[in-house]
Amino acid sequence: MAVEAKDVKQVADELGARFTEFTEKNDKRIDAIESEKAKLSGTVDTLNEKLGELDMLKSDLEKELLAIKRPGGAGGSKDIDQHKQAFMSFVRKGKDDGLAELQAKALQTTVDSDGGFAVPEELDRSILELLRNESPMRSVCNQITIGTADYKRLVNLGGAASGWVGETDARPATGTPTLAQLTAFMGEIYANPQATQTSLDDIFFDAEAWLSGEVAREFAEKEGNAFLLGNGVSKPKGLLAYAMALTADGTRAFGTLQNLKSGTSADFTADKLTELIYALKKGYRSNASFMINTDTLFKVRTMKNIDGDYLWRPGLEMGQPSSLLGYGITENEDMPSVAADANAVLFGDFKRAYTVVDRIGTRVLRDPYTNKPNVGFYTTKRVGGMLTDSQAVKVLTLSA
Repeated sequence: MAVEAKDVKQVADELGARFTEFTEKNDKRIDAIESEKAKLSGTVDTLNEKLGELDMLKSDLEKELLAIKRPGGAGGSKDIDQHKQAFMSFVRKGKDDGLAELQAKALQTTVDSDGGFAVPEELDRSILELLRNESPMRSVCNQITIGTADYKRLVNLGGAASGWVGETDARPATGTPTLAQLTAFMGEIYANPQATQTSLDDIFFDAEAWLSGEVAREFAEKEGNAFLLGNGVSKPKGLLAYAMALTADGTRAFGTLQNLKSGTSADFTADKLTELIYALKKGYRSNASFMINTDTLFKVRTMKNIDGDYLWRPGLEMGQPSSLLGYGITENEDMPSVAADANAVLFGDFKRAYTVVDRIGTRVLRDPYTNKPNVGFYTTKRVGGMLTDSQAVKVLTLSA
């Protein structure tokens, strides 16, 4: 059944009602005497879980509604269509007659004799779109696609000097800007989904959707973790893997993130979240958001400011996401949970802070021999990531 705007409104209305009930119960729990706290605590936790489910449902319905309204893309060229048909014949039957020539003609790429075949551009785009939907880091970080094996970028660190002079005063040379070179940490990610030859022979089996879906899910799980926590060895270097220091932007070395201590081991307060926001320069705050995992989100829903207002607010209008202290929230299950010394909260402009680098082209090697009667599709893609602006994001460390 197609999603309609009224469906989103119904969920939003229920979300608002549940939030009102949740705040009333939580307020009573806070004010209750000890004998009543346990009973109210269970009710509040249940409502907190329901808020999370409704918030996610509203977001999913909005995405589905947007996808329905999105106009279809323009049709591909004859060469690309022929390449796609030949590729799907290769997937189903293992026939590669003329596929290399069609691929080179359609995509202007070369083929390794034992490296499989490039996924058609249209299917490759759909895989990336699924990755974008699946991976929280992809959804908020900058993304670029390159045609070379590696990616480097120059960054201006400033340092150009200037001065005031009179009409006839001399103009001595001034300092020049300092440039730094950033290099993406690249790695090859792979998936090897399996299907029986019988299912591939079935004309009702959507091999294209199956392959793109399986690859996207496997890729998203691995790369999403790497973009946040990866060590940079044969994989991207994750955002939280970079060095951190307590010093502010003016004195901290480029490429080092600023982290703030919560003041309490394994805990934080509303004031610390506010401090985290204002540690970020004003220019970054307009596009900034929080990144936390579900357990931390569960915690912040019960928190209040000094005036007794809840920090978390549900988005009750279509297209309006829920917010924390007025800023959007990205749920990322790879984020550390609330624990001693955990870097449990990120806040910043993630598009400025981190760049995901995709090497154009996904490759598939069909393997009908290794795991009979299944046919394996060894699928590979080069992908990388790098910190591009260490001032654009701040970290809250739960430490005394």
